[in-house]
Formats: sequence, structure tokens, C-alpha cells
Amino acid sequence: MVTLAEVAQHAGVSASTVSYVLSGKRSISSTTRLQVEESIRELGYHPNAGARALASSRSNIIALMVPLRTDMYVPVMMEIAIAVATTARTHGYDVLLLTGEEGPDAVRRVTGSGLADAMILMDVELDDERLPLLRGTAQPSVLIGLPADTAGLTCVDLDFKATGALCVEHLAMLGHRDIAVIGEAPSVYERHTGFAERTLDGLRSRARELDIRVLHRPCGGGYDAMAVTLARILDERPRTSGFVVQNEQAVEPLLTLLRRQGRAVPEDVSVIAICPDQVAVQASVQLTSVSIPAQEMGRHAVERLVAKLDGRGTDEVVLIAPELTVRTSTGPAPSTTP
Repeated sequence: MVTLAEVAQHAGVSASTVSYVLSGKRSISSTTRLQVEESIRELGYHPNAGARALASSRSNIIALMVPLRTDMYVPVMMEIAIAVATTARTHGYDVLLLTGEEGPDAVRRVTGSGLADAMILMDVELDDERLPLLRGTAQPSVLIGLPADTAGLTCVDLDFKATGALCVEHLAMLGHRDIAVIGEAPSVYERHTGFAERTLDGLRSRARELDIRVLHRPCGGGYDAMAVTLARILDERPRTSGFVVQNEQAVEPLLTLLRRQGRAVPEDVSVIAICPDQVAVQASVQLTSVSIPAQEMGRHAVERLVAKLDGRGTDEVVLIAPELTVRTSTGPAPSTTP
């Protein structure tokens, strides 16, 4: 392993000069800096992370808290996590991934141990138990998600309230008057997860304004759970002609069940999904959808966090406007719902 002393010898400067070039703590002439940087590249020198952390009081690590729950669609969570990791690397930070459901204990562990310089939290609930700890520490943090009270916090999220409203508007424009919302698993609503609650809020508010009837039913993953949920919806609201699906695992079972019941999409019923584009275009019927901007969310979160670490950031809420892409799963409401 190449040492700092060897870099200094190769560049013809003192070891302290190499250290100053690496840390940026002292002004070095551009000629000397280029000379040292060239030696670093030629020799393949990598500063010792532990020594660098001691010298700078920084670990250059960001903790990403992403509880991997069985009731959540993990691919979306991982896509956001990858976006966080790749963006962090461009700013010189590595990412420590915390996947347990530890809640406040995970925040205490990070703030008390010096494991990381800052935190990004996902799977945010409206009354998240981690928030009092975040507000009580000087360590910078960003939420990917929106709690009920955003005071003293920096948050990045898709505007899920506007997303729900956009779905209703599209179906109303096509003449649909009875809409069913097939939501996430019941446990997601029981713990008041922010994105799910805000989608419902936006959807119901806009539906009232447009005089649209809405029925919301949570749904577990898989064909059997979807069969029970669909039967319940059609029993309660037989004139339902539009579906909004916020549950990636329910998409294909729903399309299969509608097909087996002789309900054509979009001639008899229309379906909108709130999901990644990949899920929408690979479904058996290409779905009209509002995309989840996972990469954009991850990138924005890191950029706000780095700004805070550099002393430039302020608390703010960044809401990404939803975009609806029309595909083949939505059409005019039938004159008589089957």
C-alpha cells in the first residue's frame, strides 16, 4: 500500500504539503497542487479513511435509514437507495445502509457513535417517532417523505396529494363517476405512512370537488388478496368503472381478474397505477400511470444534505410535481357498467 510519505517523495515535497493538498486546510500553489495530484494518480494512493476522519472530525459517510418491510414494494425503496449512494459518491461520501425497523434507536445509534456525518430517513410516517430526535440533534438530516409537521426539517418527496388529485381528474375527464382505489396493505395505513395517506387525501378532496364517488380498499399482495378485495369492491359499488392502484403487487392480479370476469380494459373499466414506469409498461395491459421519480428523489435528498454539511443548506420542503403518462389502460367510461 502506497504511503503519504512515498507520495511526498515522488512529488518532491514535504509530507505536510501532501496532507494540506488532501485536506484543503491550507492554501497551496496551483503548480505544487498539480504536482502532488499527479503523484497521487501515478502511485494509486488512497488516504486512510480512519486517519482522515480523525484529522477532519468527519467520517465522510451518510447514514441511509430504509426499513425493509414486507408490506412495502422493496424495488422502489432500493432504486431510491441506489440513487442516494451514487449521488453521494459524486460528492465524496459513502453510504451506510440501515435496513432494520429500529425507529428512534437507529437515530440514537448514529448520532451517539459518530458513525456518519449526516442522515437520510425513508419510510416516513405522519407522526414519525424519529422526528423529535432529529430536531434535537445538530447532525444534519433529510427525510425522503413528508410527515404531518415539517417544522425544522428538510423533506423531499413526490407530491402525493397532487398525485391523487391528478388520477381523479384524468378519470373524471373520461366520464367515470364511480372510482375504486386499491391501496397498499392494511398495515401501511395503520402506521399512517405519509405517502399513502397523502395520496388518499388528494384523491378524496378532488373527487368531492368533481362530484366523483370514491371507494378505498387496502389490499395485501398476491392474487388471492386481490380477488377478495375486487369482489368486495364490486359488491359494494357495482357501477365502478375506474380503478386507481397504489400497490405494485396488486397490478397484475387485478388485470388478470378483470380479464377472467370478462371486463375489458379500457372498454369496460379503466385502470391508473401509481408506480414505477417499468411496472406500468411491463404489465399485461400498458398502464396509464403516475411515475415514482425514485432517482430524482434520491438525488435531491443528497444534494440538500451536502448543502447542510457545507453550511449552505436551510430547512425546506421539496415536492416533485407528478407527471401522468397516458397509455392503453384508460378510456371513456362505458354508458352501462357491466
